[in-house]
Amino acid sequence: MKRASLYTYYRIEPGRREELRAAVDALFTAAAQAYGVQGRWMRRKDDPGTYLEVYADVENVDALAAFVRRECERVRFARLLADGGARHDEIFVDAD
Repeated sequence: MKRASLYTYYRIEPGRREELRAAVDALFTAAAQAYGVQGRWMRRKDDPGTYLEVYADVENVDALAAFVRRECERVRFARLLADGGARHDEIFVDAD
């Protein structure tokens, strides 16, 4: 199976960044323990309410994506998102 990277973006409720940081840290810790991958957290340069999680070079990216979704449910991640917001997953592989 070809290695791939998972990119997940979302918008957050204003003023919830600190709570979000704790939830993202919990996701990253769980992903590192279960899959040996360290997540990276980013914010859109021109929109301080849009965030991105990156899980790069993963052997079984579909399993990781399902795991992260379950962890998000466990930590009630959706409560931190902007009204009507959702997490959006994109999976990329090397072009070569």
